[in-house]
Amino acid sequence: MSSSTPVPPAVVFSDWDGTITSLDSNDYLTDNLGFGRAEREKMNEEMISERLNFREAFTLMLESVHHPFSECIDLLKAKIPLDPGFKDFYTWCKSQGIPVIVVSSGMMPIIKALLENYLNDPSTAEELEIYANDTVFSEDGSWTIKWRHPESGFGHDKSITIKKYIKDAAYPEGQRPHFFYCGDGVSDLSAARETDLLFAKKGKDLVTYCEREGVPYTTFEDFQDIWNGVRDVVEGKKTIEEVRQIRK
Repeated sequence: MSSSTPVPPAVVFSDWDGTITSLDSNDYLTDNLGFGRAEREKMNEEMISERLNFREAFTLMLESVHHPFSECIDLLKAKIPLDPGFKDFYTWCKSQGIPVIVVSSGMMPIIKALLENYLNDPSTAEELEIYANDTVFSEDGSWTIKWRHPESGFGHDKSITIKKYIKDAAYPEGQRPHFFYCGDGVSDLSAARETDLLFAKKGKDLVTYCEREGVPYTTFEDFQDIWNGVRDVVEGKKTIEEVRQIRK
């Protein structure tokens, strides 16, 4: 960061599926075009209990979806809604100079297609900074995930991405912004301890993990809750600890 670049008051890192979107697009594909919800939920239990890592389970889920990628995109555009508070939250963050960074274990082509569909504005979709896995397409029309961190059990180790982002930002001594993370599931476990305040979606797997492991967090139901918390900290109305204690 150059000396002329202002330090933002905060940086918000967020998961995509089930967080910025109200439903998880990959779960939806698996449930409706793959081996089904019952098998997926068994795998979720295996991941929560750490008998199966996320990369292994997610690979099996996607391999069960034997449909063209374009068909998957069309289905998701029709069925996966955006969180009702995200647009307003993102607009406010831009007005405050607060970066919103998407850190996803999903696939970049799906995220970008859904963003353009939600925002009806390709330029706005392009300006949002996104770190995700990619997709590899074969000549026969088949497709598979290309992991950002194939050596990691997460496939995309979000803690690595967050740490690198903060290091590369090179904030001046004593001018560190507040860091927030928003997530809901197993793919967010590696990021759970990396920021000042973790927003974990109420009733989801990330809350179960945080309770078991003693990771501090506060819950949210939609981005209006996140907006309230981030704004209170940025405006000096509440401390991080006070926001953390609001919802459990």
